[in-house]
Formats: sequence, C-alpha cells, structure tokens
Amino acid sequence: MQTTPILLAWSGGKDCLLALQALLREPRWQVVGLLCTVNRTYQRVAMHGTRREVLQAQARALGLPLLEAELDWPSGNEDYEAAQARALAEARMHWPGVRHCAFGDLFLADVRDYRVRQLGALSWRAVFPLWGEDTAALARRFVGEGHRAVLCCVDTQQLDAAWCGRPFDNALLDTLPTGVDPCGERGEFHTLSYGGPLFRHPLALRRGESTLRDGRFQYTDFLLADAAH
Repeated sequence: MQTTPILLAWSGGKDCLLALQALLREPRWQVVGLLCTVNRTYQRVAMHGTRREVLQAQARALGLPLLEAELDWPSGNEDYEAAQARALAEARMHWPGVRHCAFGDLFLADVRDYRVRQLGALSWRAVFPLWGEDTAALARRFVGEGHRAVLCCVDTQQLDAAWCGRPFDNALLDTLPTGVDPCGERGEFHTLSYGGPLFRHPLALRRGESTLRDGRFQYTDFLLADAAH
C-alpha cells in the first residue's frame, strides 16, 4: 500500500500526541515530521508556554523531525499565518511530496473551518484524525494506555489556577468541575506530554515556577531535569 506523507501540527500536548498515535495506526499515512509554532521572543511554544528545549526533547524522544514556525511577540493573526506559510514552504523543501497536515482538534467547527481555509489557500489539505471523538472517552483512553502528561497552562476564567501543574490522570478527571471539557477543548487548560507508549523514553522534567500572565492564564514551568538551574 502506497503511503501519503503528512505533517502533524504539534503543541506538545495530549491531543496532538493522540493524533500522532491515530496517524501511526493508519497504514495510509507516513508521518514525516512535527510542525510547531514557537514564540521567538520567549523561546516557548505559543499558548502552552512549553520551553523550546523541552519541545525539542519531545521530538527526539518520539523519533520525529521538528519543524518550527517562529513567531515574534506580540503578533496578530496575519503574522501567525505568514509564519505558518513559511514553515509549510520549508516542509515542501524537506519532503517534496507532502501536502497534508494533521491537527488534534476534536469538535470546534470554527477552528476546523479556519484550518481548512488557511491550508487550502496554500494548496495543502487539513486532516483531523480525532474529529468527533467523545472527549471523556478520549481522555480516559489517554490515561489508560499509559500516556503521561501534566497541565502546563490553565485559563483561570474557566478553571482554578490550583489545577495548573497537576498530572493529567484519572484523579484529575474524576474531580474536574462540571462544565470543564475533559480534554480542555474549549481552552480550559493545556497539557505537556512527557512519556508513554510513543516515547522512546520518558522526559525527565522538573517543575519550575507557576506564574499568572495577562491577568488570566496560569502557567507552570517545566524544565528538563538535566538542564542548568
């Protein structure tokens, strides 16, 4: 069976890890690399706040090339789209046959439509391997299959700041407040994946400071354990 090369939009969180797993289980796809938007000013993954060196360690542990779309801060939507266009053009240079990019989105139709339009304008196709899956079941499957993650960002308008930094496990899922999506699909929280069946080895992380930014978003910093203090 001939395989189709595909990029995976990567944030370092649990949903894109599950999307990677879904692609790897589907014989038609050949995942050629991970595409991540990085805040050049702060050297972190946009929105999640994950350090660039942790992101790069993830890619190494997953055995996949990492393509970084750099974005200055502050920046607008046009800047984001320009950075993505540059990164996708670079991807075509690395992998001439690639025309598909997968995303870990679950049910937000407006986000899906935006991605389809954005990629379509560049002659790319967006793929959504997790689309429509039940988020409660998906969250439990993530934990049950041995994937490991922590909450690295919490929107304090939707979830108390104390949740930031907690392991994404059954204890967390059992106690999430009513109305909070188990996968944080409405932006309630973001995660950092660091181990499990897809990783060649788990990342050794140490927890750093927890900080409120923009008066709303609580971030917990995670560093590589062997990094300089």
